Amino acid sequence: ANLSQANLSEADLSEANLSKANLSNANLSNADLSNADLSNADLSGANLKKAKLSEANLSNADLSGFNLSQANLSGANLCGANLKKANLSEANLSKANLSETDLSELSETDLSWVNLSGANLSKANLSKTDLRNANLSKTDLSETRLNWADLRKANLSEADLRGANLSKTDLREADLSNADLTEADLTKADLKGANLENATVTQARFGSNKGIDEALKTALLEKDAIFGIDEALETALLKKRCNL
Repeated sequence: ANLSQANLSEADLSEANLSKANLSNANLSNADLSNADLSNADLSGANLKKAKLSEANLSNADLSGFNLSQANLSGANLCGANLKKANLSEANLSKANLSETDLSELSETDLSWVNLSGANLSKANLSKTDLRNANLSKTDLSETRLNWADLRKANLSEADLRGANLSKTDLREADLSNADLTEADLTKADLKGANLENATVTQARFGSNKGIDEALKTALLEKDAIFGIDEALETALLKKRCNL
């Protein structure tokens, strides 16, 4: 279907089959698209502000540059979708599937306070994104690119960050309690005031970081984290663990 530039504001399109539809530059603000099939649809430049997209199928959809601020995307399938330069401020993406989704080029987009709790963001590109105060609790961020991202005061409790790239990431006052950081790269990340209580840091690489005092560093090393800048301390802790 060709609905390019159509005015569908406040339309009821729930459960509609819009697979492969051309909705580029369409006005879908406040529209009800819950449970709709939008897989492989072209939504580039569309206005989806405050749209209801809960449980919608948006897999492989082209959503580049579109306005999704305050949209309800809870439980939506966004696997493989293109979200470059999209506006997701205050959007609800809880339990959404964003695996292998391209969220790059969002460096100037306000994603603060976005709700991504329980979402699947495995292998997504979130480098340089603004995620201050975002809710990422219990989110799958395994192998996700978060380098240079702003995660100040973000909630990452119980998040799966195995193999994630967090190098040069701003994690000041972030909640990483009970998070799994196995083999994650936190080289030069700013962890001042971050909560790492009960976090799993096995083989996580920290390198030179801001905000890590000696007590925290020692605690992390005892959990098999890797710093690579204090061989004497690491050797001593290794001997202690191995009863040498």
